[in-house]
Amino acid sequence: MLRQRVESSNIAMVGYDEEEQVLEITFRDGRVYHFLEVPPERVLSLLRAESKGGFFNREIKPEFEYRAVGRRWG
Repeated sequence: MLRQRVESSNIAMVGYDEEEQVLEITFRDGRVYHFLEVPPERVLSLLRAESKGGFFNREIKPEFEYRAVGRRWG
């Protein structure tokens, strides 16, 4: 999975596995979630969004199944 840090007050890092269509969101407090069956164009829109947290709350969280996968620090 490719991951990259992003500028956001809530989201620390975004990862994506294009083959599995799994979007990984790491929040600044260390919580990590996987969002399932997210198409690549939606991930690109998230990465290009002026407000990543706003886009996430409107376009990702209510639209896709997800699961908590743990915590990550550093």
